[in-house]
Amino acid sequence: MLRDYATIARSASDITGSRDDRTRMVVDLLWEHLAPTGVSWAGFYVINDDQSEMILSHRRDTPACSPIGLHGACGQAWRTRQPVVVNDVRELGEDYIACDPRDLAEVVIPLFDEGGSCWGVLDLDSHQTHAFTERDATELIKIMRTAGLTV
Repeated sequence: MLRDYATIARSASDITGSRDDRTRMVVDLLWEHLAPTGVSWAGFYVINDDQSEMILSHRRDTPACSPIGLHGACGQAWRTRQPVVVNDVRELGEDYIACDPRDLAEVVIPLFDEGGSCWGVLDLDSHQTHAFTERDATELIKIMRTAGLTV
């Protein structure tokens, strides 16, 4: 499904405040524009102080697992410092962290501070397989940069 990332990016350019404020506003913005396109959940996970697990931050629209280990798609994106597009989460086997058993696809974007440290990830889920593409990952990175959530 083609998503209108240009409109989201324009709105994201107006977002200011602390990182916490920006993640809250960005997840609301993403949810408003992407929920109608098949996104079932959107949220941020932040790495804990000893870098052993990730803690749920702002999210829409339902609660999710927290803390989570670094073995799932979020952990993989954090460890490899690369976006992860999962076409069918059932193919991940034991590595998949199933917060909602209806979710079938996922895209995860690692987020970096000015010093190059990965402070967390943006995670989007869908109840449909093959819901996300590399284009989604690329456009989400641009939006995170525009909002000042990654360098």
